[in-house]
Amino acid sequence: MESIYLLIPVSVVLVFAIALVFWWSVRSGQFDDLEGPGFRILMDEDIPPVEKKPPEADESKKG
Repeated sequence: MESIYLLIPVSVVLVFAIALVFWWSVRSGQFDDLEGPGFRILMDEDIPPVEKKPPEADESKKG
């Protein structure tokens, strides 16, 4: 019975702590985009390398 006097306040404090952390995470934008990071992994964002022309081709146009 004496353990109830300890467990109830500890559980109430724990619930408030969890609620505070959840509230902070919602306010800071942690749950704004839930699907974006998963799709970002699948998208190919690599830029293809630019093909460099040989130096002879540039000189032939000048002269």
